[in-house]
Amino acid sequence: MSRTLTAPTAPTAPVAGHSRAWAVLRPAAARLGTALLVLLCTATVVFFLVRLSGDPVKVMLPPDATAQQESVLRHNLGLDRPLVTQYLDYLWGLPRFDFGNSLFYNQPVRAVLADRIPATLLLAAGALVVTLVIALPAGTIAAMRRGKAAGRGVITAVLIGQSTPAFWVGILLILVFAVGLHALPASGYGTFAHLVLPSITLAVYSVAVVARLLRSSLIDVLGSDHIRTARARGLGPVRTVLRHGMRNASLPVVTVVGLEVGSLLGGAILTEQVFSWPGVGQLTVQAIANRDFPLVQGTVLLFAATFVVVNLLVDLSYGLLDPRVRNSR
Repeated sequence: MSRTLTAPTAPTAPVAGHSRAWAVLRPAAARLGTALLVLLCTATVVFFLVRLSGDPVKVMLPPDATAQQESVLRHNLGLDRPLVTQYLDYLWGLPRFDFGNSLFYNQPVRAVLADRIPATLLLAAGALVVTLVIALPAGTIAAMRRGKAAGRGVITAVLIGQSTPAFWVGILLILVFAVGLHALPASGYGTFAHLVLPSITLAVYSVAVVARLLRSSLIDVLGSDHIRTARARGLGPVRTVLRHGMRNASLPVVTVVGLEVGSLLGGAILTEQVFSWPGVGQLTVQAIANRDFPLVQGTVLLFAATFVVVNLLVDLSYGLLDPRVRNSR
């Protein structure tokens, strides 16, 4: 009896394709799940913490209000329901971007935030531009001129900027450029001139952080073998840094820039107060003072979501900047 031998079949292309696709998507899915968990924890913590600040009914009614008036207003606001019920209703609205109604503005929180977000984004974008325009050349000069007068001068200025409070910088800029020179407005919103002083104020700390990190990263990279090889081939120091050094030093810089984007949005609270900038930061302070629970929850969750999304994008961009990171996933 003869037996026919058959060659083993190779795995089909779709299976291999699905495996490669899952290998690429799995890290992104894991990070997305972690981001959603962080947002859920943030929403939970802020929901219970804001209710420790006091009763908003006491703020909304005059001091001579009767107990009956307080009871009626508390019922109309839904604050007389069990705390667990309020919490579950709050979580149920989050996937639909329903943060409830503002107690002070008597409007949906989503609508109130939508009116203020453009101003904060404009301020953060201006501060980010100032940060990159100043920090990247400063960090590069400090690394290339290490140990020389130019490098020491840059580091000294960076350390002073990093140790100076933002609100003090804002007040100083107002005294010099608005009160003394009458060159720029001290407060307000609407023109490019109104944007200059708040952007510089908000960017001072970020400039220091990015410049110091870029200097440290470039110093490490400039001592590597491939940089010495490039110099041996006749490349000038500037071309060597820009062509070979900057990309290899970009990973930690991109990380801290991503973190600073979230910090610029969150740190805009003090800057907006100093310059009367009508953004989310100023809105947050007003909501806390008014004990506007839904509005405070919405603003804090917005800041948290900004941090989470930016960090997620930065993490996913590592593979584009460094093939070693991409191949290790």
